[in-house]
Amino acid sequence: MLVIKDLEVSYGAIKAVHGISLHVDQGEMVALIGNNGAGKTSTLKAITGINTSVKGSIEFDGENITGKPSDKIAARKVAMVPEGRRIFSGMSVQENLDMGAFLRRDANGVKQDLEMVFNLFPVLRERSKQQGGTLSGGEQQMLAIGRAIMARPKILLLDEPSLGLAPIVVEAIFESIMGINRQGIPILIVEQNVYLALSVATRGYVMESGQIALEGTSQELLANEMVQRVYLGMEED
Repeated sequence: MLVIKDLEVSYGAIKAVHGISLHVDQGEMVALIGNNGAGKTSTLKAITGINTSVKGSIEFDGENITGKPSDKIAARKVAMVPEGRRIFSGMSVQENLDMGAFLRRDANGVKQDLEMVFNLFPVLRERSKQQGGTLSGGEQQMLAIGRAIMARPKILLLDEPSLGLAPIVVEAIFESIMGINRQGIPILIVEQNVYLALSVATRGYVMESGQIALEGTSQELLANEMVQRVYLGMEED
């Protein structure tokens, strides 16, 4: 579904991503992990067209989308849940979800997907008339994910879904993410909680200083000495 080759991302004279290559297959969940400043979010912004100062190739569903504006990429069913959630705080839960379906014209499909979101996150049904800004952090993350689902994405990009949330809430969020993936939606997840990300993903890439330092199956990365030492805090014997 997604094939990135030799991607470079720049902010003016500063290069944030240095020629990385990765792919996400249909139905897969792939983790992109690393410390702050590694270039993970810059990669997502390049995929979604938020940052168009890119070189290399980004191919989605057989089409080259490199450097295309974000609205054109969104219309191709690429949905992103940004870091910090970025919901419309002055709008109701229902209005936020409606915004996710803004580009759609299939009323029956929208109704079905709304029901799916409410089944995934029952609290959103209960709070459908409540302003988004009054929700808890976990509920706002559920709303942000639900809004993305309402676009009926062909791929879902998640940027730090566990950030700032209590462990019990994170567990519920990740259960829902796995449920979304089981429905066949491929997911590329950026996450600083390396163990959590690799526990749910099929494969992973480790980014350091704008480059891919390691890649492999989740099991391979969890067993890697460098990953254990640097990202999981495990001491060498």
